[in-house]
Amino acid sequence: MSPVPPEPTASAVPPGVPVRSKSTEGARSSEETHAALPEPLLRLELRNLRHPSTSTFLSNVDPTVDIAKLVETVVKLLYYPSHRHDTTPTQTSTSTRPQPYQPHIPGTRSITIVPRDMDGVAYTTGLELDDDHKEIHLSLSYITHVRESNKSDAAKIRHELMGVLCHELVHCYQYNGEGHAPGGLIEGIADYVRLKAGYVPPHWKREAGGKVHWDAGYQTTGYFLDWVERSYGEGSVRRINEALRRTKYEEVKFWKGMFGTTVQELWEGYTKEVKASES
Repeated sequence: MSPVPPEPTASAVPPGVPVRSKSTEGARSSEETHAALPEPLLRLELRNLRHPSTSTFLSNVDPTVDIAKLVETVVKLLYYPSHRHDTTPTQTSTSTRPQPYQPHIPGTRSITIVPRDMDGVAYTTGLELDDDHKEIHLSLSYITHVRESNKSDAAKIRHELMGVLCHELVHCYQYNGEGHAPGGLIEGIADYVRLKAGYVPPHWKREAGGKVHWDAGYQTTGYFLDWVERSYGEGSVRRINEALRRTKYEEVKFWKGMFGTTVQELWEGYTKEVKASES
């Protein structure tokens, strides 16, 4: 969520977890995932037990329950349609016949939550040895800010922390167009999932037009993607993520191939809706 510190130090691969060869194993196929959602190894690494915000985190988030539920929520929103078949055609579709949807969920094998002293809010990284092992680093200073800003209101503190964790968990399971997708799109997808999961913070608002661009990231792009989802049918954002798995991101080709129009034209349509709602 915040800029990643230079060369973050990742923890060792969890004991007993095999390191797989990427040349022989790819993303999970639909045959593997329709029966059950992913169940990565989940770990919590506490680096400073004396920090008061360590207690705040543990008092408002139950790592033994909440993280597993958030993983399920993220995977469902990012990969699974409301029904077994994706029946909603895009505006460029020529057929309304149901099309079987086959998710390819990244093979994330472990996720470690690391509340620690650092600047910013949070970031996600993979182990250098094997990127399928993820770490989410969460700032204790930010947790302090959340606690003080909400006057120790447990419901509000929990809502914000769960939202941040939801956002970061998306980074454990999304694709990036072979590393060429704009960062704003990647962050926007994460906040879109956070929005759909119901963890919208009170300061979020829809913005468009002027100096605000579609790839500003975070909630700006998240709300734009929500408009795309509503305008072009259920599963539009899911198909964007899937396309980022299959191809190198090239802006004009990517968006025209998905929706038959450029992202700038989509943004103009969204801007008109935002301005109309403000008048």
